[in-house]
Amino acid sequence: MFQALVVDNNGGTVTASMQIVSEASLPAGNVLVGVEYSTVNYKDGLVVTGAGGLVKRYPHVPGVDFAGTVLESAYPSYRPGDQVVLTGWRVGEVQWGGYAQKACVDGGWLVPLPTGLTARQAMAIGTAGLTAMLAVMALEAHGLTPSAGEVLVTGAAGGVGSVAVAILARLGYQVVASSGRADAHGYLSSLGAATVIDRSPFAETAKRPLEGERWAGCIDSVGGNTLGRVLAQTRYGCSVAAVGLAGGNKLEHTVIPFLLRGVSLLGIDSVMCPRAKRLEAWNRLQASLPLDKLEAMMGEVALDEVPRVAAQILQGRVRGRVVVDVNKGLPP
Repeated sequence: MFQALVVDNNGGTVTASMQIVSEASLPAGNVLVGVEYSTVNYKDGLVVTGAGGLVKRYPHVPGVDFAGTVLESAYPSYRPGDQVVLTGWRVGEVQWGGYAQKACVDGGWLVPLPTGLTARQAMAIGTAGLTAMLAVMALEAHGLTPSAGEVLVTGAAGGVGSVAVAILARLGYQVVASSGRADAHGYLSSLGAATVIDRSPFAETAKRPLEGERWAGCIDSVGGNTLGRVLAQTRYGCSVAAVGLAGGNKLEHTVIPFLLRGVSLLGIDSVMCPRAKRLEAWNRLQASLPLDKLEAMMGEVALDEVPRVAAQILQGRVRGRVVVDVNKGLPP
């Protein structure tokens, strides 16, 4: 028996509560993991509150990320005592996830805990950090270099944005961070942003298909009008990596930036990312993300505090990364 945060649907009302759960209730899998840490992502907010309609079968244990120690394994790559990390693969959405003291999954979804990182640090990175690193890799693969010019990060105070700012700054890029939070300017500068700008101009619909060329690259976690404006301002032959839709999932814009400026729009997905690229990204995160910056963007909560944080992340009130100690205050 172990404790878990369980969401249920009672007549259309989704509720979340701490419950005692049996191992027999866990989904089928070939690796049993003793979970130590998880984290709160935007998708977790949707699942815990029921706002996204993502869960089709209740009761359900959310948590799209977790890190911990293998307890039992029938998968050849892992043995009891191995430290592992899971992000994505629709765990916490379709299959029970990391908001519990134990999780059972397919061993092919796991990666070894990167050398030099603790389980807590791995979850401070989590899906958000992995997505940020994949975006950096995609931009670099399309020709971005530190000497190219300003690189914009939108939604910069959020989880993906915070990690993206820190990584890009560490790699020597001239980072411009866009945020709607006046109190986040000092925070973003501390992560390495050379310039912090307000998000409000990007919220307006683009009046022209092309605007003045400014951005050598962009990691956009906002979508909607913001993405349209960014595309109109992206320099000739440069690229934008789209990683989120906090500002909307519709792109009402023209193809002219693609045709007249050769701009590329790169879609970034970390959920079903192939294992080889996933491992490459984790290795680069370990090498390129300053751990002191990671600590500065990290907050920590207990498992029973997740519903409160889940509501806050949907309201845009969570800055940086929130780590969940799933054993804090609970019996071992």
